[in-house]
Amino acid sequence: MKKLILVVALTLSSLTFAQSRKVQEMTPEQQAELQTKKMTLDLDLNTNQQKEVKALLLEQAQKRKAIQTEMKAKREEEKKVTSDEKYKKQMEALDNQIELKAKMKKVLNPEQMKKWEEKQNHRKEMIAKSKRKALNKQE
Repeated sequence: MKKLILVVALTLSSLTFAQSRKVQEMTPEQQAELQTKKMTLDLDLNTNQQKEVKALLLEQAQKRKAIQTEMKAKREEEKKVTSDEKYKKQMEALDNQIELKAKMKKVLNPEQMKKWEEKQNHRKEMIAKSKRKALNKQE
């Protein structure tokens, strides 16, 4: 009887733990708001800059959400992404990054822009590092 209770308790605790780890998706508006607040803290943005940056980040978040929805639909259809589609998506992502950087240059002063670029580079390095870790675990 004690073993049965123990098994039930362990099963229930693992189920609740697994449910709590599910990613809670935020809306593009929430993402933009959070990113704007973080940038305000990091770059000391004024209220005018905050409004402009939030609009830019909202636009980017909406684009990302559309791409995620599209990719999720393809996964559910079990369609393989062709190399041409992959190339097109990567080019689109790079174009979006270039566009965002150009718009940020108009909003941020040179010192803020330098800090923002450093943060972006650091973020890219961390993503690359986590990808390398994931690849090493698979091998």
